[in-house]
Amino acid sequence: MGLKEHYNKMYRESIADIASDHYEIDDMIDSKSDNRFGISLVIRPSLEVKKNVRDFLDELNKVEPHQYYYPESDIHLTLLSIISCYEGFSLDSIDPSEYMAIAQKRITTLDEKIKIHFKGLTASKSCIMLKGYEEQPIINDLRNQLRRDFKHSELQQSLDERYLLKTAHATILRFKTELSNKNAFLTLVDRYADYDFGTFEVDTIELVYTDWYHREKLVKKLHEFKL
Repeated sequence: MGLKEHYNKMYRESIADIASDHYEIDDMIDSKSDNRFGISLVIRPSLEVKKNVRDFLDELNKVEPHQYYYPESDIHLTLLSIISCYEGFSLDSIDPSEYMAIAQKRITTLDEKIKIHFKGLTASKSCIMLKGYEEQPIINDLRNQLRRDFKHSELQQSLDERYLLKTAHATILRFKTELSNKNAFLTLVDRYADYDFGTFEVDTIELVYTDWYHREKLVKKLHEFKL
């Protein structure tokens, strides 16, 4: 199954679940005791793309004001979740420089530009996401190389424990309470299902210590890899 078909299958199935009230509410978003942290390599969209996303989310917010909308500062594409967020993880338990060294060695081998096109929406039972596409299949090749590098090291990692990341999606909304205007919400989501949010060229990959939601106030940037 190609990426477009995969995204569309996710969308159809998840929208059907949401329409029939089989969606999942995240009750940890506002929790003061949420202590799930991890280490990831992330890519941030351009300002233009983030503005287009924000305009869409502002419309959704008028219909469903009590959901969790990602602010522009937090919107990201996960290149690789090296240590998936878990309760109680802290930087004191690792040497970040060892992770930087492995990532640096691999990222510096890139000789092609990464361009990502965010076009349309997909979904899961718990969130709404942007559909990301590459002009050239570089990201998954890089992911697979980094997976091998980290798995062959003795560093703490939990690669692929949650799921094998193959897409270039970006989460932009999570359900944190029951939908109060479900039909209007789904109508608006459907209107943007194929909307062109823009294309950008990746110039930086970040290694970050992050919470589950990638909130700016909790994210600690460990290193920037310039492309």
